[in-house]
Amino acid sequence: MGSSQLLKGVLEGCVLALIGRGETYGYELVSELDRYGFHDVAEGTLYPLLMRLEKRGAIRATYRASEKGPRRKYYAVTDAGRQGIAQFAQEFAELSHAVARVLGSSDCEVHHGR
Repeated sequence: MGSSQLLKGVLEGCVLALIGRGETYGYELVSELDRYGFHDVAEGTLYPLLMRLEKRGAIRATYRASEKGPRRKYYAVTDAGRQGIAQFAQEFAELSHAVARVLGSSDCEVHHGR
């Protein structure tokens, strides 16, 4: 399984969590994701994800004037989005613990000749 498949599964929760920290816009999200180690997340990946989150009611968007250039679309988390963040955090913690147990088990090492 490639890292892009793994990324696809967690990117939405991470984007929602970043928006949950405070209103932000698309380019700023791409920069924040990069800063946290999610390199090469293109705007073409991010904007459809933001549209899905908005459709589900997890975030809301408002346009604001920009000091430089055209208006920007700012995203803020809703109450439903906050619940989504909590659910993502719990599910990801459970999954990462399960994966750590599998990778750390001696059975895994034996099956792979280690």
